[in-house]
Amino acid sequence: MSITDALVKISSYIPEVKRPLGEVPLKRRIMWSAVALMIYFILGHIPLIGLTAEAKGRIDFMVILGSTMGTLATAGIGPIVFASLLLQMLVGAKLIEIDLADPKGRAKFQSIQKLAIILFCIFEGFVYPMSGWISGNTLLLAMQITLGSIILFYLDDLIGKYGIGSGISLFIAGGVSYHLLLNLFRPSMRGAEVPGLIWQFFNSLTAGSPNYILLLPLIVTIAMFLVVIYAQSMYVNIPITIGRAGFGGRFPVRLLYVSVLPVIFASALFANIQLFTAMVKDVPILGDIGRYVTWATGSGITEQLMPSQNAGYWTRFQYSVNNFFQYIILQISSQGFGVLAKETLRVTQALLFLVIFVVTCVIFGKLWIVIGGQSPEDIAEQLESSGMYIPGFRRDSRVTVKILERYIPTIAVLGSIFIGLLAAIGDMSLGGLTSGTGILLTVGIIENLYEQLVRLKLKDMHPIFKKLLG
Repeated sequence: MSITDALVKISSYIPEVKRPLGEVPLKRRIMWSAVALMIYFILGHIPLIGLTAEAKGRIDFMVILGSTMGTLATAGIGPIVFASLLLQMLVGAKLIEIDLADPKGRAKFQSIQKLAIILFCIFEGFVYPMSGWISGNTLLLAMQITLGSIILFYLDDLIGKYGIGSGISLFIAGGVSYHLLLNLFRPSMRGAEVPGLIWQFFNSLTAGSPNYILLLPLIVTIAMFLVVIYAQSMYVNIPITIGRAGFGGRFPVRLLYVSVLPVIFASALFANIQLFTAMVKDVPILGDIGRYVTWATGSGITEQLMPSQNAGYWTRFQYSVNNFFQYIILQISSQGFGVLAKETLRVTQALLFLVIFVVTCVIFGKLWIVIGGQSPEDIAEQLESSGMYIPGFRRDSRVTVKILERYIPTIAVLGSIFIGLLAAIGDMSLGGLTSGTGILLTVGIIENLYEQLVRLKLKDMHPIFKKLLG
């Protein structure tokens, strides 16, 4: 028995949500999605027992991972995303022999993924208290975080089988919306509590010295919504013929062909890297390497010793790329453009973060078209099974694959670059309001949820749509 088969056998003992016996009605899908989302928010408001200090964490990674520090949802969807991400890399590197083009291979991948997620729930349960992001009784906290993560895993499984979309997407969209509204309109109930962005601006306005820089995150948020909505409408049409009657149609290949999934995986990778480097910060050599990696991936979560511009020396700083544009604009307005010469370390960090993030998005974008069943081969098979073919060519899937290969791989890479750039620039513009990546993901998730609702509604209307839409 191979290692792959052994892992599949072990995963068969892990309970899972039973698949529906028939088609789940749309109303019931909406109900289960709402129930799962409500439970997710409840988990995010149940504090961990045994905390001895206030939990700390970066707002951008908390939003992306659907995390609420110091609660049962401390790890959020991190274990689910990172386990899936690690498996994809192992399969892509051929370290695990699974043919994802084969339905049986994909079934094996999903079984091993289930086992990996449970193991990562346990692992990250210990990582958070050991990293210093939360403090208290390590074992007690780890058990609670693990329990919360496993509950979220089953909620994700429930939504995937009985709800709309995926639990990961729904939790991200819910978390981003919650944090955005909270940070915009939160009233100051205590003197030490920072009010929402809108109230801060009005306070500066009534004081006679309006601080317009406070509106930059809000302006960027609105701009990102508009840009992503516009980008969703950009596509290349491939002509197709439907059925023997030869009715003409088009198969659209969107610029955002891989949607926002590369950004989800890249952001989760960055978040976990920084979490793990925080855990080994006091380990010789590993701690030093971790500081460089943390710096390159844009973190400033804790005060750390980092290499200064003078070789051989170290300097303390707490900034991250999240408030980069606000900081630079303020410095230029007060000291002129000459200040950029003094901020080379900060500019270098922002550029390095931008390049690494975009390259990571491209890598995951290319992986996803294979793993997610969106490759030219998969699309050609779907078209052929639905009685569709490209006019002017033989009804041969190999011909269809060659034509699709002219468009899909290139558009997937371009779309990954575009979405990666937009997310990274948003992260560097929004400061503490929310995550630029989170805003981008939310727009894409809402768009995808709307499309799935339309598909499900059409499938309920007429049997022919059920056949065409799968």
